[in-house]
Amino acid sequence: MFSYSKPLFYPVHVQLRDPLFGQVLLEHYGGKDSEYSAATQYLNHRSNMHNRYLRDLLGLIAAEEMGHMEMIAVAIKKLGGPPLSYVNSQGVPWNMSYVDQNLDPIGMLQADVEAEARARILYDQHFEMTNDPGLKKMIKFLGSREDVHKHLFLKAQILILQGTPPEQFIELIHEYKMSLQTTDNLGL
Repeated sequence: MFSYSKPLFYPVHVQLRDPLFGQVLLEHYGGKDSEYSAATQYLNHRSNMHNRYLRDLLGLIAAEEMGHMEMIAVAIKKLGGPPLSYVNSQGVPWNMSYVDQNLDPIGMLQADVEAEARARILYDQHFEMTNDPGLKKMIKFLGSREDVHKHLFLKAQILILQGTPPEQFIELIHEYKMSLQTTDNLGL
């Protein structure tokens, strides 16, 4: 299902080293609301989702979150931040309590919506903490992708609640793929 592609999901440009901001970005690497937490949660939810199109959507978004994590790692290294490990900015190790264990499809999707909302808030906070134009572009990009994921998870919840036949969920996959083209044309 997954494949590795050498190019980053979005370019990471850093003008000046800023080890302290590199430390802050660890929140997105190994913190509670990190890309790693999101990817792990979505893969777990994917394994427990009965609708094959929702499984596909969760897999696509989980893979994208891993790509985001790689971008964060590159940014941290370019900033001269600390060695990478699964910790937050305070050095607290990542743990499984960060991953929702719900088995109900609506509950899983709600937890995923909430994860995206928290990640967006964190990106917005960190956007304000840097003056580096390249980092601002990257953070803006990552925040916009959180919004796309949140929208798709909300839409999936609505479709389930409306009793939509499983095969009609394929539209979510199409919308996801179209969002990648739209994001490419944002000129961020």
